[in-house]
Amino acid sequence: MAAKQARVLTFEERLARLEEIASQLDGKNVDLAQSLSLFEEGIEHLRSALTELASAEATVQRLVERADGTFGVTDAE
Repeated sequence: MAAKQARVLTFEERLARLEEIASQLDGKNVDLAQSLSLFEEGIEHLRSALTELASAEATVQRLVERADGTFGVTDAE
């Protein structure tokens, strides 16, 4: 039986999960193994969120204002 593919989280869902992880790690009832697992998950979410943010930033940087006052996206060079 094939492994079920995980749903891709949105940027906002990743940030919310990072907040949950930080809250859990601040708690006193987390053992070392669970802390390491949460930390690893947090790093994965952080890397994915940073990649998505960098992509969005690149798109915004390509925006140019046209003579008529509207905006368009230039071709990446």
